[in-house]
Amino acid sequence: MESLGLRVLWEGQNFARLLGGLWVVVQLSVLSILGSLVLGLGVGLIMTLPYKITRFLTRVYLEFIRIMPQLVLLFLAYFGLTRWTGINLPGFTAAVIVFILWGGAEMGDLVRSIVISIPKNQYESGAALGFTRWQLYRFIILPQAVRSLIPPAMNLASRIIKTTSLVVLIGVVEMLKVGQQIIEANRYTAPTAALWIYGTIFFLYFFSCWPLSLAAAYLEKRWQVK
Repeated sequence: MESLGLRVLWEGQNFARLLGGLWVVVQLSVLSILGSLVLGLGVGLIMTLPYKITRFLTRVYLEFIRIMPQLVLLFLAYFGLTRWTGINLPGFTAAVIVFILWGGAEMGDLVRSIVISIPKNQYESGAALGFTRWQLYRFIILPQAVRSLIPPAMNLASRIIKTTSLVVLIGVVEMLKVGQQIIEANRYTAPTAALWIYGTIFFLYFFSCWPLSLAAAYLEKRWQVK
């Protein structure tokens, strides 16, 4: 019986279909991570500006994203936006938008905390040299911030990859959905197939995230201030 379940994994195009689902996860993750980096950098820097209105607006955005579960945000983007505006977004597009908004909020808070942790004398030195605010951030603040930002940013990227499994609930045919289709097609002839299919999905997710976790741990240890 166990060999029958394992055989399902290699029958026809089943394993290739799982890899195709993994490719959807990779595309979704890459777009979301890149968008989160850009949005998060902008939001984080805005949160450090000495203006109450910008701080208030970014704080509202940050708290809203943090309070709302990612699944609820996916439903709001996929179902709610269509009902309220008539805009019918594909599931993949809705997922990218939600993950960018979520990742951008998390990244923005990381950027904010790292930037404000830089000693004030760095800012004063730049001002004494006649740097504009843009030049100050470009040549002094951001180069220092990036070093501290990379390890937690990699951890966030890993979280985004794992959270993409939720998109199955808005109709995106990614790896988990493909696995469910294979299991459903063989539930009577090979009832143990679920163990092998979900086990394979687990390892594919694991080996997608593990390199990022190792790189984050390595950089954090290498760049640790002694």
